[in-house]
Amino acid sequence: MKNKKDLLTLIQQQGVLPLFFHEDVNVSKSVLTTLYKAGIRTIEYTNRGAAALENFKALKSLCNQELTDMSLGIGTIKNKADAKAYIKAGADYIVCPGLVEEVAEAADAENILWIPGCMTPSEIIKAENMGAKLIKLFPGSQLGAGFVKSIKSLFPNLLFMPTGGVDVTEENLSAWFNAGVCAVGMGSKLVRKDLLASESYDKIKEATKQTMQLIQSLRKKH
Repeated sequence: MKNKKDLLTLIQQQGVLPLFFHEDVNVSKSVLTTLYKAGIRTIEYTNRGAAALENFKALKSLCNQELTDMSLGIGTIKNKADAKAYIKAGADYIVCPGLVEEVAEAADAENILWIPGCMTPSEIIKAENMGAKLIKLFPGSQLGAGFVKSIKSLFPNLLFMPTGGVDVTEENLSAWFNAGVCAVGMGSKLVRKDLLASESYDKIKEATKQTMQLIQSLRKKH
């Protein structure tokens, strides 16, 4: 199990947290390996289908055997039962689409990092009081970079990561990092469905590399 502080540092350093789900376990493995080759060292697999748990176990096995420095988080966790199942399967951290107290309790009981999804100052305050260190701003496209700028000074000890609708363009990423986020969560804009359908893993690899390079260059400007 990875240390909470180290995981938070890793997500910040990486600057982008890729997230995806695919019902085919072999496609899921291929995506994970592709992202690893692009330089990614942590991803969020999402609990969005009947095969998610078994696929996650297969991905965890792949990490243990071959991608030993890859940290595997699980997202779209909405209840304690799912949290416990994925913790048992070896999840390094848990990401929620909302602020789910029973998930936080399950994660805290096992000393595992949990990242809540928040959309309002009240939710962020509650999450901070519950011990959250990193807040997933969801859906990012609805909140916008202006929201982060408006509230960030209220939460000097929290890290923010928008997810949902974050684009790979310089304009979009620059707005977010200029507002003070520590990383961005990216799903279908990075691991595109058309590229998955055509098994264009090299294109996913290149897009990921370019996104990481763009984020690093934007950070130097800010």
